[in-house]
Amino acid sequence: HDMATVRAHTTIICAASRALGARIKRSNASRTCRGSTVSAHATLRALVFDCDGVILESEDLHRVAYNATFEEFDVRNEDDSPSQIVWTEEFYNEFQNQVGGGKPKMRWYFNKYGWPTSNLGPAPTTDEEKEKLIDELQDWKSTKYQDFITSGKVPPRPGVVRLMDEARAAGLKVAVCSAATKSSVEVTLKALIGEDRFEKLDAFLAGDDVPKKKPDPIIYVLAAEKLGVDVSECLVIEDSLIGLQAAIGAKMKCVVTHTPSTASQDFDRADLVLPQVGDELTIDKLKEVIGA
Repeated sequence: HDMATVRAHTTIICAASRALGARIKRSNASRTCRGSTVSAHATLRALVFDCDGVILESEDLHRVAYNATFEEFDVRNEDDSPSQIVWTEEFYNEFQNQVGGGKPKMRWYFNKYGWPTSNLGPAPTTDEEKEKLIDELQDWKSTKYQDFITSGKVPPRPGVVRLMDEARAAGLKVAVCSAATKSSVEVTLKALIGEDRFEKLDAFLAGDDVPKKKPDPIIYVLAAEKLGVDVSECLVIEDSLIGLQAAIGAKMKCVVTHTPSTASQDFDRADLVLPQVGDELTIDKLKEVIGA
């Protein structure tokens, strides 16, 4: 009876996996079978934005939230250290491209430089104590980060809101696809682009909506499906190599607006690379990119 259950589950999983593969193939085929005419005459019908790094200059905000946490809990590498741990901009720009996620960042750092003392207690020695410390610090840091976002003092990156409004005015569909958790992206978007623009998004997908995160292309493939457009008619705005790889995997054109922390990444395969949306990126410019 148990084996029959296992077989049934396996069949369901395999079917889901095949359906996903077929979806990506269909998207790829629709681009290939129409041949070179697609690349020569593709029409721009949808603009898809990443969130962290594109709409919001998030990385330095995370760094400031970590430092506020270290200060709040008096986190020091040694008892007699004259000051709390501080992550400098230079250090963090390098660090955040090497270690993803908040808890893994702290775990890596403390493993390398020594587990710290804090006003929560002496330096942890057991795995259980270490995890407890990291959980406490990360919870406070996440709240602090959300406080920054909702304070109204954090602006969106230059040009993003203008481009969203111009896209909508030009009859294009507008979507946001982020690898972060849905609840946190929702808070960020409502604070930065306003509730009205958020409610009018034609599609909004986050990390919890997909089985795999970027660089896997599934989030963009699903976005095109949800928008009711072909992947060749979507243009993605990303800020990192991982995001660019996801867009390329979905067979979408991609413009990269890098941040200081991603500026040194290899964007050779991007269709256009800029330091920000600014005033330079217009709908006409994006139509040129998609038709190129």
